[in-house]
Amino acid sequence: MKGLKRKIDRIKPNFEKGGKFEKLHSVFDGFYTFLYTPNETSRSGVHIHDGNDSKRTMIMVVLSLLPCCLFGMWNVGYQHYLSIGEPNQGIFTLFFFGLFAVLPQILTAYIVGLGIEFVVAQIRGHEIQEGFLVSGILIPMICPVDTPCWMLAIAVAFAVIFAKEVFGGTGYNFLNVALVTRAFLFFSYPVKMSGDQVFVQLGGANAVDGYSGATPLGQLASSAEGALTKLTNTIGEPLSNADIFFGLYPGSWGETSTLCILIGAAILLLTGIASWRIICSGIVGGLLMSVIAHNWASPLYPVSYLDPFQQLCLGGFMFAIVFMATDPVTACRTNIGKYIYGFLIGVVAILIRVYNTGYPEGAMLSVLLLNCFAPLIDYCVVNSNIKRRMRRLTVK
Repeated sequence: MKGLKRKIDRIKPNFEKGGKFEKLHSVFDGFYTFLYTPNETSRSGVHIHDGNDSKRTMIMVVLSLLPCCLFGMWNVGYQHYLSIGEPNQGIFTLFFFGLFAVLPQILTAYIVGLGIEFVVAQIRGHEIQEGFLVSGILIPMICPVDTPCWMLAIAVAFAVIFAKEVFGGTGYNFLNVALVTRAFLFFSYPVKMSGDQVFVQLGGANAVDGYSGATPLGQLASSAEGALTKLTNTIGEPLSNADIFFGLYPGSWGETSTLCILIGAAILLLTGIASWRIICSGIVGGLLMSVIAHNWASPLYPVSYLDPFQQLCLGGFMFAIVFMATDPVTACRTNIGKYIYGFLIGVVAILIRVYNTGYPEGAMLSVLLLNCFAPLIDYCVVNSNIKRRMRRLTVK
């Protein structure tokens, strides 16, 4: 690695001001700072200097997503072979099937998103921002595995341009870019985002054109009034709470396993990257709303029959609380504000899921809604503190 760094340092002057490739300085700087910690430090407005820049922070978030990512790839293969009656495959057979199924989506998200950011950085003469290191992997993980790449490319381009770059780039966007991508797909192509997951058989003795199986939440949302059935997997077998916790059911491939999400949460909390206040208050809010909905369950709202454990573990609730709600750019900054912000996300997510029968998932809309209110929550908290301190001064 030292030899590579020496070679890069030798060509570095060509990309600096006055060099023959100075117009590509932003591109070179982006690759250089991705590989190595820059040897320049801030000259003003900084109290503490260290090597843990935002790129390293983003890489740590990507590492925390790896358990969900790896399990999701395996689960895609497992659900596929389960749907055709051949689930007893080797672990590597299942994993590589899923890997090759989701790899086009991952490449599409990164190529389109980073491509736009590189172009914008060159035009503005800015550094390449690192926020898309996380968004690029989050986007395919929260989308159905059969989402066409051309749809994903359009959605990513829309989100990066209109939810991020028009506001100034990383650190200035007030909406979560990955969730804006998902929302664009949901409202533009609702048939593809209906909650069904399609498994395509590539060949073999039991080859079929395809198999469509509703996700557990999709099953409940589409059930007729009063015609409640047990949650089932892709072949109609009942789902146990263990299956739900480990993520052995169809859905957006990166967000089904609560166990893997909790492992990722532990990494984020131990490294101090995510806010425990948002995660804990979000779970409390979701749990409280789940208990209320379950105690007053109604045939009009089939999802209300899910118990609190199932409500928290099914769908994208836990994934959104751990990896979306804790986004430091779009979340609240004050400590009290984080409690309020996380709690409301949990409550609203379950509220939408249960009482909006046309949309079997509420985490996406809940986080985006509270993204909009995060500045107002912080404003109210700060002004409340100011008024309380003013009253203390007046009393004295």
